[in-house]
Amino acid sequence: MTSHRVTSRLQSSVWGMKAAEIAGRFDEELRTEEYAHVDPSANGLQVGTGDQEVSHVAFAVDAAQETVAAARDVGADLLVTHHGFVFGGLDRVTGVEYERISGLVEGEMALYTSHLPLDGHQDLGNAARLCEHLDLGNRSPFGEEGGLYLGQAGEWPSPRSVDDVVDALAELPTGDQDVQVLDFGPAELSSVGVVTGSGTDWLDEAAAKDLDALVTGEGKQAAYHRAQEHGVTVFLAGHYATETGGVRALQDLVDSWGLETTFIEAPTGL
Repeated sequence: MTSHRVTSRLQSSVWGMKAAEIAGRFDEELRTEEYAHVDPSANGLQVGTGDQEVSHVAFAVDAAQETVAAARDVGADLLVTHHGFVFGGLDRVTGVEYERISGLVEGEMALYTSHLPLDGHQDLGNAARLCEHLDLGNRSPFGEEGGLYLGQAGEWPSPRSVDDVVDALAELPTGDQDVQVLDFGPAELSSVGVVTGSGTDWLDEAAAKDLDALVTGEGKQAAYHRAQEHGVTVFLAGHYATETGGVRALQDLVDSWGLETTFIEAPTGL
């Protein structure tokens, strides 16, 4: 039994583009090459030939057998994801890897992936869109990694309680999982750093910038004591839930190019 849900948008005038052109536009906007030295993901066109004609693009957070099958079912020519199939190299194509990639090949569908570049984009990125959802102003780059930024920091127009922030985060596709809170900051929160996915490694930066809170997806054991010692409240809203915004922003961008698009929602609850 599948858990995904698809939502399609058919433009009034659908026309085709080459996969290479779409990938090139994404790479330029997301500054893909600049992140190559910090990102183990093989960002860009991971599967397919640039000559493929694309008129229907599917979007999902994760590239997996489930999302590939859903994209094939709606007739997509290209699947765009945040998490792809290739992290840190690919030694062989057997077992699960074969099943994943063969689903794309048999469906004559290409795969484009953007991992850290999509996290860090200051307009289209996962953190930027989550900051918008949280109504944060005075935003600036946050989450430094190798001279680049993976997130944003911002301020609320008026202080928020922990419960206020939890309520806002619970509106994300959390898969009915509760938002976890390490409540070690002030009772009223004014400033926050946002790094989506697995972002507790940036607790020190949050403390150094005198932020009241850090919002991310999932935590690590050491984050509890680090947050307590720094006096920073940490919100864990789910890896998947915090990383849908950037992919949806890319869908909006492709809509403006006149292509048919479909979003495949397959929340993990993690």
